[in-house]
Amino acid sequence: MIGANELKEKEKAMKKADKITTLSFTRWKADWLQATPMYEQAATTFKLGKHYEKAMEAFEKAATGQERLGSPFSAAKHMESAGMMAKEAHQWTSAAASYSRACELYLEAGRPQPASDALFKGARAVEDHLPEEALRMYTEAISMCEEEGREQNAGDVFRAAVSLYLKLERWNDGATMLLRQGLAFDSSKGKQSQCKAYASAVIVYLYAEDVKQAEKCYNDCSEVEAFGNSEQGEFTRKLLQAYRDGDGEEVKYVISKSKNIVDQLDHMIIRLANKLPTGGMKAIAGTSSAAAHDELDPDDLT
Repeated sequence: MIGANELKEKEKAMKKADKITTLSFTRWKADWLQATPMYEQAATTFKLGKHYEKAMEAFEKAATGQERLGSPFSAAKHMESAGMMAKEAHQWTSAAASYSRACELYLEAGRPQPASDALFKGARAVEDHLPEEALRMYTEAISMCEEEGREQNAGDVFRAAVSLYLKLERWNDGATMLLRQGLAFDSSKGKQSQCKAYASAVIVYLYAEDVKQAEKCYNDCSEVEAFGNSEQGEFTRKLLQAYRDGDGEEVKYVISKSKNIVDQLDHMIIRLANKLPTGGMKAIAGTSSAAAHDELDPDDLT
């Protein structure tokens, strides 16, 4: 338990640190070497005392100190802590900004993996309150992994981004992210995971009652040999055939019969699959695979 006297001492230390880092007619150079540990100690005390706004401010100033002292990695760690304190204080915009700044500092320190991790943490912290900002952070984190050839490390980020898109009922964006995930798994030789991502994208389109796009997605993905020959590929083929036949009961039967395949997918996709078919089957009966194939994008997914 942090006592009132200890809190007052750290508040005084903060004021002293502010004073020795502020330039004036009598102080021509900021003393970050002395001030930074004062900010760090104050931040820890405020955190333990659950004075989250004060802790956030102290961590931000400690980060500035470490940056001025030439340690961007330590500065980044403090900015992550500032983001955590902002979350606890329900200051969502500040939380997102702190994690984004941590990412920049990690990159400055030559540490791309912690940089993308910081964006992921920040997005998770704010997604319920700033979903668009969270999606930006998720997408940037994924792009960083792709640029560094570390797609295999982005699995959790992909899942979080897809989950948020589906929560927002942005079905096309969710399916597009799943296809992007499939490409990432292709680059990292994760064929089984790639097949699951492609089957998931088809399910999302079907849940959104966009059977034509589901057909296009399936045909595009089938150009990838691993998917075309997989149990996930066979499952989606049978599922789409049931849709073309306009047979809602067959749709349910295919999903039930393929429970071992469906249950291997991410939980949010399982929920969608178990609700199929949505909408009226008559409106979508008669869609042919050949017709959908004629409208495919010429770029394949390999």
